[in-house]
Amino acid sequence: MAAKKSKKDGKQTDNTIAVNRQATHEYYIEEQFEAGLVLEGWEVKSMRDGRVQLKESYVEIRRGEAWLCGAHVSALLSASTHVNPEAVRRKKLLLHRRELNRLIGSVERKGYTLIPLSLYWIKGRAKLKIGLAKGKKLHDKRAAAKEKDWQRDKARIMKHG
Repeated sequence: MAAKKSKKDGKQTDNTIAVNRQATHEYYIEEQFEAGLVLEGWEVKSMRDGRVQLKESYVEIRRGEAWLCGAHVSALLSASTHVNPEAVRRKKLLLHRRELNRLIGSVERKGYTLIPLSLYWIKGRAKLKIGLAKGKKLHDKRAAAKEKDWQRDKARIMKHG
């Protein structure tokens, strides 16, 4: 995500809230989708403060709807007293019916998994990037780590000559 300049103070602002770094290590990401989230007011405030973790979260499909499960949104200390904030609440994902049908078919028939990749703001609304993924085996993870190390070493060698 590119940093965006604010009109008021000229500072750099980043619209990324949280990233699931473990997802690319554990899974092959075949395709990506963008979904909106149904949130409560205190969750939006916590997200603006950056109090979100996607590490152990996953996307579940129930009764033809997509749900984000396991995402941890910790409440602010100044949360209202009449609201009972639940940190690991299931959140409904907003997708087009066409996209949802495609995801349901891939998950049920082809054995794919839906993984949340990143959470970010677009025009003041929270969006979730979902990856249609297949799990990696242990030897695939080792090969990927080896390749990443080689690319880093190659760049270092080319830089120094």
